[in-house]
Amino acid sequence: MDIEYKINHPITAEQFIELLKKTSLGERRPLDNKALIKGMLENANLIITAWKHEQLVGVARSVTDFHYCCYLSDLAVDEQVQSEGIGKALIQKTKKELHPACKVILLSAPQAQNYYPKVGFQPHNSAWVLSDQK
Repeated sequence: MDIEYKINHPITAEQFIELLKKTSLGERRPLDNKALIKGMLENANLIITAWKHEQLVGVARSVTDFHYCCYLSDLAVDEQVQSEGIGKALIQKTKKELHPACKVILLSAPQAQNYYPKVGFQPHNSAWVLSDQK
């Protein structure tokens, strides 16, 4: 398969939404809120994309200081091309953009919990989330 990877290549909210719809991650993202999706893209400072014949098939979207920690907030690969190494390549290319000592941190979707140990991630038992509370 001929996949082209790009670093910080601009993508539109529409492209990102269409990709997310083709993944299980889409059910946990606000796909109906284009302004929020646009803000997610504009404020991430490291985005690695995977393209197959001009079609966006994968994204690794991160927020990072490039030296100490990198929060990989979205790893999405079109279900039609999953199991072809695209997710692993997106993670490796993200890591390559960082200082060697920089840690990559993520919160796993329930369906992906078995995937991350296979690509080198270690579980961490003290992650905490503060979300909007009413």
